[in-house]
Order: sequence, then structure tokens, then C-alpha cells
Amino acid sequence: MTTVPRVGIGYDSHRFAAGRRLVLGGVEIPAERGLEGHSDADVAAHALTDALLGAAGMGDIGEHFPPSDGRWRDADSIELLSAVVERLPGRALNADLTLIAEAPQLGPHRAEIEGGLAAALGAPVSVKATTNEGMGWIGRGEGIACIAVAMVELSAGQPGR
Repeated sequence: MTTVPRVGIGYDSHRFAAGRRLVLGGVEIPAERGLEGHSDADVAAHALTDALLGAAGMGDIGEHFPPSDGRWRDADSIELLSAVVERLPGRALNADLTLIAEAPQLGPHRAEIEGGLAAALGAPVSVKATTNEGMGWIGRGEGIACIAVAMVELSAGQPGR
């Protein structure tokens, strides 16, 4: 059977909110504020989910888990990621993510975030963390963003759109 490598890019961002947990890659990070969102607002898992869906031509996270559907209220985003991995018409080969935040410092949690995402993906994951050098809404400490790239291997003729 012939396979075709496909690459997808995902992006997600959420603003900080008081009284919420900060969850990144399925890991709860000690912080004064968490991220606002319909689910657990895990920007790392959301960006990776969109990267996989894009690589497979399967739309985006909002199509599969719409915020208008109460079933996804406070959902564990690692479970959503795992559900997408199961639906892929092929397999994930690897992923690379960059988390962008002024605070909290994410470097000390990088290995644990990589492990949580890799377990859900079933493939190697690399995570990097950077700041926005004080610029824009991220630089003002209003939230966190993540960019993800994923490579999947699909059976020839399988890509969605």
C-alpha cells in the first residue's frame, strides 16, 4: 500500500481568566490564573489537534467539537486530541509545538508536556516555549498562544478535502 506524508499547521490562543486551571498538553501548570475557554482551554492540545486535522484534510477542531455543543463544556482536551488521533485515516509521525507566553515560565514543564502530548499522539512530540518580548496581548500577559506542526502518513487516496 502506498502512503503519502502530509503536514498540517495548527494555532490556538486563549486569554487568562481567574478561577481556572492552567492546563497545557494535559499537564496542570501551577499559576495564578488559567485559560478561559469552553473546554479546559489547553492551547497546546488544541493547536496540535488542528494540525492533525489539517494534515488529514479533516477540517478543524471547531467542526468536530463545537463550543455550541454542551457535551464539550470543560472537556479534557487530551481526550479530544486522542479522539482525533483515532479518526485519522493513517498515523501521526511526529509533531512540533511552540508555546508563546510571558508567564508563567513554561520551560521547567516542557518534558512533561511533551510526554502527555506524545502519549495521546502515539508519536514523538517536541515542545518549545518562548515569550513575545513584551509585545502585544501576549507580551502584556493577557494570555497564551501555541503554534503546532504535525506530520501524518496517510494511505494514498485517503486525504480528506
